Amino acid sequence: MDVLRASGSASVGDLADSLAVTAATVRRTLQRLAREGRVIRTYGGATVAGGAHVMSTADPDALLPQKQIIGLAASELVEEGSTVALSSGSTVLELARRLRDRRVTVITNALDVAAALLDAPSVKLVVLGGVVLPGMHSTRGHLTEDSMRDLRADKVFMGASAVDLDVGFMTEQVAEIAVDRAMRAMARDAVILADSSKFDRVAPGFMFGFEQVGTLVTDEHVRSSTVDAVGAMGTRVIAGREGGAAADQ
Repeated sequence: MDVLRASGSASVGDLADSLAVTAATVRRTLQRLAREGRVIRTYGGATVAGGAHVMSTADPDALLPQKQIIGLAASELVEEGSTVALSSGSTVLELARRLRDRRVTVITNALDVAAALLDAPSVKLVVLGGVVLPGMHSTRGHLTEDSMRDLRADKVFMGASAVDLDVGFMTEQVAEIAVDRAMRAMARDAVILADSSKFDRVAPGFMFGFEQVGTLVTDEHVRSSTVDAVGAMGTRVIAGREGGAAADQ
């Protein structure tokens, strides 16, 4: 991954020479990295999926392990043959990486999610058009919102910057509120992915309340009192656990 990030792309032969391993070893490794959504296989080599912002095992994000656990737990909610919508966000990206071998249709406005699923043989990928602002990895604006009026999904999986029991779900990206609400409106059910650090916080952009969310997937560090309160509002809580099955709260 370091070699690929430095050059953007590389051939199997170049990687084998620089790492002093066989071409067969490189091909097996690239196949695994492609399944994980970290690289895109090209003719005779590979390129980094989604650019430099795509997370790796060396990513400095201290919450990456929780996000990976949540992504795995959320993937168990995706039924074979279903249509799911995936919003932008690093936790949703971890879910996307676990769908590469699934038979699903994915609708997304997130360019890194699209890159992670690009060329996945059993995934039908629908990428929403729109305006991409500098520094952002998702489309937005009326073009994005208009395209969603013609689409429907079984479930939408979304991240949240903040979760408050009295307010609901919020985002730091105020400009994405309209897109988030439009994406919610096109799906039968909504699943929010939020690690325990997001609770009891407030962010400037209000997305929607708990009445719009069927399931909340978080990690095992969430407080039991919070789980009880969320459950009392009719939202199912699933807590992903490291090295084990998720606990349905």
